[in-house]
Amino acid sequence: MMGSYFLPSFLIEDAEGMIMTVSGLINPADLKFTLTHEHVMVDFIGAGKVSKDRYDAGEVVKTALPFLQEIKKMGCNTFVDCTPAYLGRDAKVLKKLSDSTGLNIITNTGFYAAVNEKYLPDFVYNETTQQIAERWINEWKNGIEGTGIKPGFIKTSVDSAPLSSTQVKIIIAAAITHLQTGLTIAVHTGNGEAARQQLDILQKNGVAASARIWVHAQSESNTNYHIEAAKKGSWISFDGVNEKSRDTHINFLQVMKKQGLLEKVLASQDSGWYHVGEVNGGNFNSYSYIITGFIPALKKTGFTQAEIDQLFITNPAKALAIRIRKFK
Repeated sequence: MMGSYFLPSFLIEDAEGMIMTVSGLINPADLKFTLTHEHVMVDFIGAGKVSKDRYDAGEVVKTALPFLQEIKKMGCNTFVDCTPAYLGRDAKVLKKLSDSTGLNIITNTGFYAAVNEKYLPDFVYNETTQQIAERWINEWKNGIEGTGIKPGFIKTSVDSAPLSSTQVKIIIAAAITHLQTGLTIAVHTGNGEAARQQLDILQKNGVAASARIWVHAQSESNTNYHIEAAKKGSWISFDGVNEKSRDTHINFLQVMKKQGLLEKVLASQDSGWYHVGEVNGGNFNSYSYIITGFIPALKKTGFTQAEIDQLFITNPAKALAIRIRKFK
């Protein structure tokens, strides 16, 4: 049975420049090889019905463990779990997996507003942006759901542009939270116009582009959007790397490399996914393709080891370091 995990208390200032994992603060240099967008578990039933009673935490751990052990043996050191609250986030499960594998695991605070807001709790519609932000700030200060386990970034999401008024509210709440915590804002984004709109909202609310990770940038085929955002300082995350998408993802990276913007790029698989409600969690996908297939393909197309290290070691450490980034 997994109990509570109360991390040592600290002043907010003590976290400056550090990384928050489910086991506490670490130095960015300790991140090493990092998968920046993956999932252990998801529950797609919707915010109104999601509950920890819907799954056996021990079974989830048992299912995910060999897949995480596999990438640990391959040289992966850090795993970023992007499942937000009301979509299957379970900090205790992640802590157990971190303890069992030796991986640095990072979880998040925030709400998921994409998919026509199916995964937003009803109170979001009645609360102010400040009230929503205070919920996330409280998790940063005191831990998630009484566990003491603290988030290492803010995870939000929007659909394609134009953003709904509620999605705008969520982005503003993320801006408020960032300015109080220094946590990076990772935003699942429908298309390039949505990415442009959300960045405008963040900047109008005092947050610099460098505090934003554009999640699922591969969903926008027009690379001009990627280039524009990166030049402003935003992180561009090409997620969903798999065998079928390999050439498309390599092309995106080549464009960014040619533009001299590889230092603002992240890449990950969006893999895993113990599906709550399916027998034995359904079909759990491996996390290993980036290591076994994608990186060798990058090398064949001319990417150097230094550039690969930039993508999977240097950039994640910079993107996730806790630091308040104000727009001036």
